[in-house]
Amino acid sequence: MDYNGKVAVITGGASGIGFATAKQLAARGAQLVLVDVQADALGHARDALKQITKQQIATRICDVSDLDDMRALADEVMADMGGVHILFNNAGIAVGGPVAAMSHDDWRWVIDVDLWGPIHGVEVFLPHMQRAKQGGHILFTASFAGLVPNVGLGPYCVAKYGVVALAEVLHRELREDGIGVSVLCPMRVGTNIGTSERNRDVRYGGPAASPTVPEQGEENADLAGRVLDVDDVAAQVVKAIDEKRLYILPHAESRQYIQRRFQRIDQAFAT
Repeated sequence: MDYNGKVAVITGGASGIGFATAKQLAARGAQLVLVDVQADALGHARDALKQITKQQIATRICDVSDLDDMRALADEVMADMGGVHILFNNAGIAVGGPVAAMSHDDWRWVIDVDLWGPIHGVEVFLPHMQRAKQGGHILFTASFAGLVPNVGLGPYCVAKYGVVALAEVLHRELREDGIGVSVLCPMRVGTNIGTSERNRDVRYGGPAASPTVPEQGEENADLAGRVLDVDDVAAQVVKAIDEKRLYILPHAESRQYIQRRFQRIDQAFAT
């Protein structure tokens, strides 16, 4: 893709994989719309990106779980930027613990942000991309937990399995539109998802109600996979746009677990 002047909308764009990808796209000349719920983080992200590019950088405070917020975002992007060429549905949160310990608000929060958020992104931006007939690319941050069940991350797995399915369907449906689709399914990455409770709204009980996920650092030997640097993962995200590749699997060590899952499914046909 020729990124120069293209408009990229990135949810969860103020930190982690979203911000790292924004840096990669800025270096290639893209115009950016960073979307997040944290105003201070957005300001820091915008200032850092201004050191990289002279292209337009817009920031928007938006709750991806709120369809009205997302509709307003799309209207503003179209009015201010004239279109969208890359949509990265990246915003996400997590809670930890066994399914039996999850409250209804735990389920609502995870599904609303991690699954309805990407659905809302598609709802409000895809029609504009199709009408423009300029191709483009839609990306999703899912997880290794969207391909293989992870004990202690039940609601997160349910949401991320849905995100993978959404990406797979769109990958087929949008071929004639020339719109590529990619879904990122990493294991551990050096982000702040382990402190998701900081953004838990009072609608879902607030930060104190949130059961935290296990420590995501290398020191936690109970979790599989290396902790990858966000910049390395972002480089793979951009490469997938260029290659119009559906699956982005940055952890080679995840392959054995994914293979085992599909082997179990295949073996079920022999019973």
